[in-house]
Amino acid sequence: MAMNLRLRPEVAVALREEAERTGRSQQALIREALESFLGLSPNKPTGRTLEELIAAGIVKPPREPFRRAPRLLRLPEGVTTADLLDREDRF
Repeated sequence: MAMNLRLRPEVAVALREEAERTGRSQQALIREALESFLGLSPNKPTGRTLEELIAAGIVKPPREPFRRAPRLLRLPEGVTTADLLDREDRF
């Protein structure tokens, strides 16, 4: 089925950049996103438990139990990670 799709300018730019980054067509990315959203994608393991995903070979079992990573740096009050980036690196 063919259709026209109107996107907000920022969505169109993001789609174009993702297509360039991945080397895939914009149409393929949109198709995949719709199939995934609608639960029709064969690659999307919707509603499956971790055990089912491991048994199907879709994901590997964890090598070690979950643990919180230690904090390596404490920022001064009022400083955010965005403040640490160069100006041109900010979004």
